[in-house]
Amino acid sequence: MAIVSSIVAVFMALLVLFVRMKASNKPTNAKKIILPPIFMSTGALMFIDPVFRVTKGELIEAVVLGAFFSIFLIKTSKFEIINGKIYLKRSKAFIFILVGLIVIRLGLKTYLGRTIDYRQLSGMFYLLAFSMIVPWRVAMYTTYKKLERRLKHQPPILIT
Repeated sequence: MAIVSSIVAVFMALLVLFVRMKASNKPTNAKKIILPPIFMSTGALMFIDPVFRVTKGELIEAVVLGAFFSIFLIKTSKFEIINGKIYLKRSKAFIFILVGLIVIRLGLKTYLGRTIDYRQLSGMFYLLAFSMIVPWRVAMYTTYKKLERRLKHQPPILIT
C-alpha cells in the first residue's frame, strides 16, 4: 500500500508541474487561484472515519510543517503583467522545490510509516498538504488582487 501511494504522490507532483507550466501560458484570475484549495477541502471528509483521525500532536506537526513548506511555494510564485493581463510567472526554482518536497514527503512517509498506522499517516499528509496549499493560495490571491487594483488605476498602454 505504501508503494502504491508513493507512486500516486509522484504522479500528482508531475500533474501539478504540468498544470503549472500550462497555466503560465494563459492569463490567470482569482477563480483559478481560489478553487484548488476549495476542491481539496473535500478530502477532509476522510476524517468522518475514525481510522483516519490523528492525535493533537500529529495535527500540530502536520499543520506546522505544511505552513513551513508553503513558504517555499510562496517565494517561487510570482506574477507578471503582459499586455494588461496578469500571468503566473514561470520559475525554474519551483520545479526543484516541488521535487524536493516530494523527496521529503517520501522520506517522512517511509520513516513515520514504521510507527504510525498508514491510515492515520494518510490523514497527517492530507493535513500537511492542505496546510501548505492554503497559505500559498492566500498569498497568491493577495498578490493578484494588488496587481489587479494597480491595473485598474493605470491608463491602458497601447502597443502599435
